[in-house]
Amino acid sequence: MIAFVRGHFVGKSPSRVTVDVNGVGYELQISLNTYEAISQKENGFLHTYLHITENAQTLFGFEELKEKEMFIHLISISGVGASTARMMLSGMKPNEIAKFIVSGSVNDLIRIKGIGKKTAEMLVVGLRDKLSGFLTDNYNLTHTLNPVELDAINALIALGISKPMAEKAVNKVVQTSSDIAVQDIIKQALKNL
Repeated sequence: MIAFVRGHFVGKSPSRVTVDVNGVGYELQISLNTYEAISQKENGFLHTYLHITENAQTLFGFEELKEKEMFIHLISISGVGASTARMMLSGMKPNEIAKFIVSGSVNDLIRIKGIGKKTAEMLVVGLRDKLSGFLTDNYNLTHTLNPVELDAINALIALGISKPMAEKAVNKVVQTSSDIAVQDIIKQALKNL
């Protein structure tokens, strides 16, 4: 497996880059996010993923390790091929994709070219719990939780709701109402999910 390449960027386009590594040219398929990051550079380092299918061996390049990890998660879902995953990463940053999947925002996912409702639902079901680590700190709660909020979050988790979704729902309730009982927080949070 080729984990990364470091070398001279011989040719670049929004969808691919050729990297000269000590006289060997590697052609890498890239997303628009990676292209934007390397467009002004002559040399650089790219994380890679070698995608092997029955008909081809394609090397994908990623400027950030987080983008590579998201790509691997996306292609693990049935119906999401490497080209679709690259298209998704061209349209959104990994944190944005993770936010929409973790929060179950199917309507936001289907705005991406090549993603239909069924595929978006499969992404949410298959990756919701795996992607909570991709969320940025500013997406998580921005204040310290009090014991009532913690009890409400733990109750929602016990009902089978993922921790990020439970935190988001409780945060939404406590922003609109202060000094509210735990059972009322849970009821309102369930309505918001």
